[in-house]
Amino acid sequence: MTTFVDRVELHVAAGSGGHGCASVHREKFKPLGGPDGGNGGRGGDVILTVDQSVTTLLEYHHSPHRRATNGKPGEGGNRSGKDGQDLVLPVPDGTVVLDTAGNVLADLVGHGTSFVAAQGGRGGLGNAALASARRKAPGFALLGEPGDLGDIVLELKTVADVALVGYPSAGKSSLISVLSAAKPKIADYPFTTLVPNLGVVTAGSTVYTIADVPGLIPGASRGKGLGLEFLRHVERCSVLVHVLDTATLESDRDPASDLDTIEEELRQYGGLGDRPRLVVLNKVDVPDGKDLADLVRPDLEARGYRVFEVSAVAHIGLKELSFALGDLVARAREAKPREEATRIVIRPKAVDDAGFTVTREEVGGEPLFRVRGEKPERWVRQTDFNNDEAVGYLADRLNRLGVEGELMKAGARGGDGVAIGPEENAVVFDWEPTVTAGAEMLGRRGEDHRFEGTRPAAQRRRDRQAERDEAEQEYEGFEPF
Repeated sequence: MTTFVDRVELHVAAGSGGHGCASVHREKFKPLGGPDGGNGGRGGDVILTVDQSVTTLLEYHHSPHRRATNGKPGEGGNRSGKDGQDLVLPVPDGTVVLDTAGNVLADLVGHGTSFVAAQGGRGGLGNAALASARRKAPGFALLGEPGDLGDIVLELKTVADVALVGYPSAGKSSLISVLSAAKPKIADYPFTTLVPNLGVVTAGSTVYTIADVPGLIPGASRGKGLGLEFLRHVERCSVLVHVLDTATLESDRDPASDLDTIEEELRQYGGLGDRPRLVVLNKVDVPDGKDLADLVRPDLEARGYRVFEVSAVAHIGLKELSFALGDLVARAREAKPREEATRIVIRPKAVDDAGFTVTREEVGGEPLFRVRGEKPERWVRQTDFNNDEAVGYLADRLNRLGVEGELMKAGARGGDGVAIGPEENAVVFDWEPTVTAGAEMLGRRGEDHRFEGTRPAAQRRRDRQAERDEAEQEYEGFEPF
């Protein structure tokens, strides 16, 4: 059973943010010292990072569910909660990240390249952070946001300069074993190679990598054999090498027809037509193989191919092939456009961008007005609907953002349904132009009348001072005998 896995579906979940704390500072002789609830911690992210020591996705095949830690809730005494720990997942160089629909999210090439697969949720603000000149004692705190949750697909595309392609048992594994220090499995039966093998070759001043791709057969581009599963590993290679077997025992095969078959599979797979190609006639140490190579070589050269006659067993023609490949790789590297430094593009928000939209829908014959936008949806997720004061605070924020005015422009009337958020996870309520949550009965929202009055100890001090002042006035008005 092979231990090489190059495609997995990963279920990732970022950590949720911790809830804010609603607390009032209390100590001896100071029972109401003001709000001191701390903020909740941020949830951890799920991050994919390229690690050169990782060569397969096997670990995620066995454990596809990955979750980062949640942020801790805030506490009294202005103590903020601890942030959740990021979950860093090492992946091989050349990993492509896709969504379940097949759209490419990131192409991770180069050691240290990273991608945030799931963003952690924000921590909720405590009542100390919500306090202001108008809201001196908030009796509520904001909830932490849930982290991102979803499925992604990881596909590994081997990063190599040269790819060896050909029929099974054409001698690709033997060739890579003598050109480099790679030690692939070699046997005399088809499909010996079940995973791509990588080797490093030094040709003069050029050092390049060479990949042995599992054997291709007719129909490989349509999923026959192992071809479709591993053809993706050819995509990143700069040079293609056709390894043709000149000593095959099958009567219906010859090097020219093998080349045509493999080229047709590469054409149907697509995206490989611009790669330079070499042809290697392998196993010329066999008498019949040498005769067949001499016979087909003129025809292949007439097609425009550069042909090399080699023998991996007898080490014939390997040096010439190695330096020819190094020359093609060096040319490909020079022709490759230089990568420019990433430019930071700042796109300011448009002046007329309110940050949300209001659309009218019909549900069961009744109008429903749906509000979509980053801020309104985030505010709804952070609101504790069991706290009337928190609901009133949400209403104030939405009103300041202009949601109420846009609802009026869209034709909303009192009693109409309003949904904030996506259809599958929305908060729905009956809209009234002036929202009252019941907290207004306590005075202005966020204020505590206990803070407006004088504390008993201070009042007693004022009373004693008033008595002394009155006694002094009486003494000053006393006339001696």
